[in-house]
Amino acid sequence: MTDPGSPEPESRACSPRDAAATMAPQQLFRALVSAQWVAEALRAPRAGQPLQLLDASWYLPKLGRDARREFEERHIPGAAFFDIDQCSDRTSPYDHMLPSAEHFAEYAGRLGVGAATHVVVYDASDQGLYAAPRVWWMFRAFGHRTVSLLDGGLRHWLRLGLPLSSGKSRPAPAADFRAALDPAFVKTYEDLKENLESRRFQVVDARAAGRFRGTEPEPRDGIEPGHIPGTVNIPFTDFLTSEGLEKSPEEINRLFQDKKVDLSQPLVATCGSGVTACHVALGAYLCGKPDVPIYDGSWVEWYMRAQPEEVISEGRGKTH
Repeated sequence: MTDPGSPEPESRACSPRDAAATMAPQQLFRALVSAQWVAEALRAPRAGQPLQLLDASWYLPKLGRDARREFEERHIPGAAFFDIDQCSDRTSPYDHMLPSAEHFAEYAGRLGVGAATHVVVYDASDQGLYAAPRVWWMFRAFGHRTVSLLDGGLRHWLRLGLPLSSGKSRPAPAADFRAALDPAFVKTYEDLKENLESRRFQVVDARAAGRFRGTEPEPRDGIEPGHIPGTVNIPFTDFLTSEGLEKSPEEINRLFQDKKVDLSQPLVATCGSGVTACHVALGAYLCGKPDVPIYDGSWVEWYMRAQPEEVISEGRGKTH
């Protein structure tokens, strides 16, 4: 079985003729681990490679789901609950923006994550993975690259009938964890605004097509649907199979090609509030492109700050 405990070329890489393969080869830590691999790692822990599972379930309020309560009812044995809203910049007017490096280090350390820990993130969404890629991206942005996602999430784990636990989160004793934000992982409103003229990078929006076009409502009060001028829409669900597993790099590469996104050129991901955008970064990573930053403020910030003509919509748009 492949050991994801050391950096390795991504095992499901695109074929050499793909556009992304024209870039210099990079050693990429394995982004996905299977449920079978996790189950085996829990049965027979590896010496010197501590494993910490994190349940990063998070839902839009309108779904009425209590992620922490669901975690206490059932989770993968040994998992700790990672609260995206708690581990964020609580002073920001926008939802769950990146916390400071100090806040992230203290929060991750409390969950038992140390410098040598292999972190495996999952969530309990109906899609397979929904919010977990956000936490995968956060760890990488703060300098911790030994992080993977459980392919298919809890949905696939349940389908396979693998063991479950219940009760409150009981992570290992607090670890000494250090974090430093790599600014290359994040784009700001100013970056996106400047890009309207310069076109220095492509922008992919991971929201559902109706929200992107402006024909279906946004889930947040006071925010109309629509998109940033010049952006391309690839809904995050397009990266997943009907079973909730990640599509192959070959399929993902075709997805980008079909939308005329060139993986050999700079690319930035956005969505509603910086969560599902991380599926775009993950898809590109699986195709050998690990350098896709996230516009953290995403559509909520853009709509609140942009001029009316900078909101493209088939619906009401922005009128003031």
